[in-house]
Amino acid sequence: MRWIQLVLDGVGCGDAPDAADYKDEGSNTLGNLSRHQNLNIPNLQKLGIGNCTPIANVPACVSEGAWGVMTEQSAGKDSTTGHWELAGLITHTPFPYFFDGFPEPVLQEIRRISGRGIIGNKPASGTEIIKELGEQHVKTGDLIVYTSADSVLQIAAHEDVVPLHELYRICKDLRELWMTGPYAVGRVIARPFLGVAGEFYRTPNRHDESLPPGGPTVMDVLKAHDIPTVSVGKIADLFAGQGVSEKIGAKNNEESVQGILDWLRQKDTGFLFANLVDFDMLYGHRNDIEGFANALEWFDTMLPVIRAEMGSEDTLILTADHGNDPTTPSTDHSRERVPVLIVGKSIRQNVSLGIRTTFADLGATVYEAFGLGKWSAGTSFWKELQR
Repeated sequence: MRWIQLVLDGVGCGDAPDAADYKDEGSNTLGNLSRHQNLNIPNLQKLGIGNCTPIANVPACVSEGAWGVMTEQSAGKDSTTGHWELAGLITHTPFPYFFDGFPEPVLQEIRRISGRGIIGNKPASGTEIIKELGEQHVKTGDLIVYTSADSVLQIAAHEDVVPLHELYRICKDLRELWMTGPYAVGRVIARPFLGVAGEFYRTPNRHDESLPPGGPTVMDVLKAHDIPTVSVGKIADLFAGQGVSEKIGAKNNEESVQGILDWLRQKDTGFLFANLVDFDMLYGHRNDIEGFANALEWFDTMLPVIRAEMGSEDTLILTADHGNDPTTPSTDHSRERVPVLIVGKSIRQNVSLGIRTTFADLGATVYEAFGLGKWSAGTSFWKELQR
């Protein structure tokens, strides 16, 4: 048995009940995107994506599998809490946020660990801040430190000024320093870039140093039962490697899909957890409506290729970790419900899973599907899926 769980990063399907608490009322990544850009996604439509939220030109249909909508319980709207909850761990205590920049004790530690000065120290778009401060950084060697609406400490540096190994070491040391306490952000992120003034661009060499999960996840138990747990893309980083038995590196959607296909062609059992990062990283955060739509359409063409490699006992799940509506003024994540689309030769067709009260329902379903019984959080819908 193989379980292939793909997170379409940032592809939400409508504001969550508490969206107003996050200033995200009206966000609907899929719905709003479709009203600005005509979407040609026939393979996603066959799985029922148009059943999850009204999508222009993608009507609801008799699904080839199961479909539903999931609501996040965890405090926050970031990738870390979203992925942890998908793996069965609900985070009730929010990570610390620094909407006005980081306090002096944090800056002092960055200077001490790096031996460099600091510029920036404010919430910002990653592409905009290197446009604003990149030239100053190249001249001085000072680190560009910034944050966002997520619980992150990000450090941008030109690869010719601060070599990757040095930038990674700085972020790793900071992560180890702040594992607990008031400065324990969800992620410390290295954001390398290249180019010259006026033409700076971020490279694919981003690296996340995440907090380890605050409790066991479904992946921990699968791994303990000698069931292979395979990470594709940034999954291993989001879980700080915990519960991962094999890591397949991927820096973009194309590499992630290729990693999935290679695994399907080589392995006959296990749980594969993949993240397709481009929707969020390249398009949602940059409010690139056309780019977001094109990425969805490209992925749609790859769905039949993935499904063709699946065996009779394999299950494919498509979901998301939060929203990132490119049509709103915000360039940050949005507090949204997410779709869950499930298909396989042993999965019943046209099953409505309804509106689930937690992402952890998916983790509970994985747990039961692998014959491990009942998970501690969420409600499994495995029996509803079986023919």
